[in-house]
Amino acid sequence: MLRPGVLPGRARFPSAYKMPAFIVQGGQILSGRIRPAGNKNAALPCITACLLSTEPVTLSNVPRVRDVLNLLEIMESLGAAVEWIEGNTVRIDASGVAAGNVDREMAAKIRASLLVAGPLLARFGEVNLPPPGGDVIGRRRIDTHFLAFEAMGGRVRLDEGFHVKADRLVGTTVFLDEPSVTGTENAIMAAVMAEGTTLLRNSASEPHVQDLCKQLNLMGARVAGIGTNTLTIEGVRALHGTEFVIGADHIEAGSFMGLAAVTGSTITIEDAPLDHLDSTIMGFRRLGIECEVDGRDLVVRGEGDHIIQQDAFGAVSKIDDGPWPAFPADLTSIMVVTATQCRGTILVHEKMFESRMFFTDKLIGMGARIVLCDPHRAVVMGPAPLRGSQLESPDIRAGMALLIAALGAEGTSRIHNIRQIERGYERIDERLCALGAKIQRDD
Repeated sequence: MLRPGVLPGRARFPSAYKMPAFIVQGGQILSGRIRPAGNKNAALPCITACLLSTEPVTLSNVPRVRDVLNLLEIMESLGAAVEWIEGNTVRIDASGVAAGNVDREMAAKIRASLLVAGPLLARFGEVNLPPPGGDVIGRRRIDTHFLAFEAMGGRVRLDEGFHVKADRLVGTTVFLDEPSVTGTENAIMAAVMAEGTTLLRNSASEPHVQDLCKQLNLMGARVAGIGTNTLTIEGVRALHGTEFVIGADHIEAGSFMGLAAVTGSTITIEDAPLDHLDSTIMGFRRLGIECEVDGRDLVVRGEGDHIIQQDAFGAVSKIDDGPWPAFPADLTSIMVVTATQCRGTILVHEKMFESRMFFTDKLIGMGARIVLCDPHRAVVMGPAPLRGSQLESPDIRAGMALLIAALGAEGTSRIHNIRQIERGYERIDERLCALGAKIQRDD
């Protein structure tokens, strides 16, 4: 049996006393085919949904990234049996879980520790959870979770963490105060075993939320309206085990699109999640980057001069994010670095998190022409040649953006704190080297 934190072959994650880095030789033209890993943001709620059943659940296409391994460690600490059956397939048996107390140190490693709240409350009527960890990209409020639990009959107490108790959960109409992804997921998992019917309005509808709903229905839940902002959830007495395949990561696919553009390469993204890439493809087209659908694949042609499309009457174009199906917030960092290599001026407006744009100072140090207007908006003027630099990854998505910048730069870059990147991108150095990138891992 493979333990959650152990991979075959060389250790991917060294001890806490080492500070691994990527040494990147830029300026290489890449080519070939690459397949997106399973959606990390889908795998996390799908893992915690296993707490709702006393029967085993088998999940396939699970990315072996830090966030997943940390969450599986939390699952084990709660009493679940976790077994890696093969490469990216994990079997979770939560029949041994008997309480809802999460270790403070474990919770601090990952924001998705929040996602055990809904299923533990539904199954045991009580949960104690310390404050979650996660990316430092500004305030990330969790009030939506509490408000949903309270609407269904939960009693919430906040101190150093939060405690929720419910004698029984009762279905009702819940209007979420914001379309929070994790708030929606927690509300869904609490509602599937509530008494009666829950109407969940203003809910998030991202692909990862859809995957969670599909898995729950396979486990015996009754969730309707999947993919919309209004979900109807008819409570059931119990859920059973199942097998479920996690969908491909549309954020990783978008990252590879940016990689092709910045390095001037043609890259084929195999089995791309085409149904979930409409807004992403539209955003890249605004930067003058064309993509071609070839069956189930997406071919991104990054060579040539990419000209940013102006808005009507020559106005400066804009890319801004929003709740699904709008452009994903997790790709705004990628779009900033991509725009540095395109001809023209564009405003990138990140509306969701007030600290995500602060990584642009590192791109400016590499030679990019960027004006950071405020914590949410950056004006990018390109193209600007990038040069190798000493870099540090501040969060998952900015870290990937900096890795892309380093691959498109002249000279050598050293990227520190790569554990942030590895929280969301599986074996990214090996996979990009297979395309012709020159990345050396220094442990």
